[in-house]
Amino acid sequence: MSEPKGTKSSTVSERPHFPLPAFDFGKAVEFPMGLRELAEKGMAQTKEAYEKMRAAAEDATGALEGTLSIAAKGTADYNRKVIEVARANTNAVFDYARDLLDAKSVSDVAELSTAHARKQFEALSQQTKDLTMLAEKLATATSEPIKTRLNATFGKLA
Repeated sequence: MSEPKGTKSSTVSERPHFPLPAFDFGKAVEFPMGLRELAEKGMAQTKEAYEKMRAAAEDATGALEGTLSIAAKGTADYNRKVIEVARANTNAVFDYARDLLDAKSVSDVAELSTAHARKQFEALSQQTKDLTMLAEKLATATSEPIKTRLNATFGKLA
């Protein structure tokens, strides 16, 4: 292909070359002694603060791991108790149904129903106390250790 008249193809080697000026950075990099000492002091303080924060984070992580382990065990205990309560209540319903089938009169049915209701109310009351106690124990067991460790950790930082 031919180029139109008056235009000239330029290549990289034909472009003008502009050399960069040479700067002497040797003296520009030197800091005054006071500024250098201030920078070193700032770096030392930053490093010390970082080490404190790292130690605090590791301690907090350890506290959380321990707390989660306690929470898992406590939750498992609570769930076992819920299953035990459900099984006891189911057995009570089946026992009540069996007793109703054995009833000979309406007065027997009324007596069985009253006895069953009283027994179930007492059982429900005890089950509620047991589950509440387990929930309180779980809450205390999981919150107290982490609260204590975090207070101690952040007390060190202050």
